[in-house]
Amino acid sequence: MHRSRSLPPLDGLSALLAAADAGSFTAAAEALHITHGSVSRRIAALEAWLGTSLFERHGRGVRLTPAGQRFAAEARRSLDALSRSAEHWRPWRGRQTVRLTTVPSFARLWLLPRLVEIERDDIHVELLMEHKATDLDAREADVAIRYGRGPWDGLDARLLFQERLVPAAAPPIAARLGPMTSEAALHAEPLLHDSDTSQWRSWLAGAGLRYRPRWQDRRFEDYDSVLAAAAAGLGICLLRQPLAGSWIDSGRLATIGARAEPNPAAHHICLRRGEERGAVIELADRLHELAGARPDLSSTA
Repeated sequence: MHRSRSLPPLDGLSALLAAADAGSFTAAAEALHITHGSVSRRIAALEAWLGTSLFERHGRGVRLTPAGQRFAAEARRSLDALSRSAEHWRPWRGRQTVRLTTVPSFARLWLLPRLVEIERDDIHVELLMEHKATDLDAREADVAIRYGRGPWDGLDARLLFQERLVPAAAPPIAARLGPMTSEAALHAEPLLHDSDTSQWRSWLAGAGLRYRPRWQDRRFEDYDSVLAAAAAGLGICLLRQPLAGSWIDSGRLATIGARAEPNPAAHHICLRRGEERGAVIELADRLHELAGARPDLSSTA
């Protein structure tokens, strides 16, 4: 009964994990800067506390027993939890680095122009611009700005902002079509989009029209490439407000008509569930505050 309530020898845990990672007591001793005999004694004490063998010898090394595998995994999880808790309570010292991942178009259109304001003097954002969905649980990044409808398993997702969709084109094309152009006439023009056609489908459905890909339509990898193509006179795009509002303000694009439809997708700030690192939470709060989004937080079920 007393043994079940006592703590394991803590130096034995470090020896256990080092030997499990290295595959030998000798390599574990080198990693911990202690002797081979010290590693053996620490693991022996841990095995005595646990009441079972943790390693078996093979060749010139060692490997975990089935019980050792289960205990090492539990020990690693527990130590990771302690480390995360320490991050929550430890005061900040100097500038904290937070890794943020998002698609390149969002970074160029919204994030980069605001990055200095977001970082201030205490956070450094290591920006990862990529199209794949980064695994936060695997700690490939600390914060993800994801575009979609959500929710995402294992993540806390907070709405960044909603978008409205309105057709836009280069000013000469917008002037030719005129502010009162019909949806059918606009549909006859070349339509520009990225890999997500749900926006055009949604906007046209609001006028009782069905979107079908045609030869004159053009697809681009990134949304800011869609905007650049529209400004070059290649066709009609859907302007996502407020994400691309600067393209109207600068005169590179002009809206066509007044009908706007809500974007079926939105950008969300995503953190791994149970995130406790202060700098990560602070960065998410600053993004949310700057976007002026609603303060609700929706966790996945």
